Amino acid sequence: MPSLTAIIPATNEPATLHRCRAAIDAARAAPEEVIVVSEPPLAGPAASRNAGARDAEGDVLVFVDADVEVHNDAFTHIRAAFEADPGLVALFGSYDDAPSAPGVVSAFRNLLHHDVHQESAGPATTFWAGLGAVRREDFLRIGGFDAERYAVPSIEDIELGMRLSADGARIELMPEIQGTHLKHWSLWGMVRTDFAQRGVPWVGLIIESRGSSALNLGMKHRVSALASVVGFGALALRRPRIALGSAAVLVALNRRFYGLLVRRRGVPEAAVGVLLHAVHHATSAAAVPVGVLRWARTRRS
Repeated sequence: MPSLTAIIPATNEPATLHRCRAAIDAARAAPEEVIVVSEPPLAGPAASRNAGARDAEGDVLVFVDADVEVHNDAFTHIRAAFEADPGLVALFGSYDDAPSAPGVVSAFRNLLHHDVHQESAGPATTFWAGLGAVRREDFLRIGGFDAERYAVPSIEDIELGMRLSADGARIELMPEIQGTHLKHWSLWGMVRTDFAQRGVPWVGLIIESRGSSALNLGMKHRVSALASVVGFGALALRRPRIALGSAAVLVALNRRFYGLLVRRRGVPEAAVGVLLHAVHHATSAAAVPVGVLRWARTRRS
């Protein structure tokens, strides 16, 4: 049975750290080692996770964000997966469908992440460090997270997954491995993250890799983004029929997710969730031209 080291990046002194650590300690088959990286202050999560990995003694590194409460059986699933399959290099899980942070935006954002991961189980070419595990030997051999390129929270885990996959590593998304997300989201925080921290750098990564490893860049998501942009444009031009048609397309494509919102949050919040989903898609679409320009400028320099 492989030994586990849990690594928690916590250089920003998160208020949720004690809940994260308590859940790890109380879980069944808890890791043999837990490393909380708190120095240097304000270091990015990529550098923090790399520092923890260098000090780790476990066969498998389990990255857990400081705002995640792992479920009691998370490490049982992780141990069983690596024990049963020696060829498995990495795996990652999902947020659960019961986020604890208050507010409509927080519920929407965390449930969106849950839904994307729940419908994408199986082989993956990406990685998620909120609750993800990788064999230590392979992690160190590939060079860990790119802390120089991603000095602040960004898509460092996606980029790691793409490098692992390109190197021939097998990665699995196992949605039964879950944790509760404790993060509070504001509307501005969501837009800023979608645009600057994820959307723009993601475009550059896609161009460089000449493809997409993303869980949420499939055809459904691309058409949803187009419908969102058309819908907002129609509203600006006072074309209500086109706006309603775009909304209908968005709802039809994402009825599974909106059904989840209704079940977990009720009809009024689900209706707001449709609007927030359109904002999310439109923001991601707006990041595309900026990402292309930034990539071209970086390449020239």
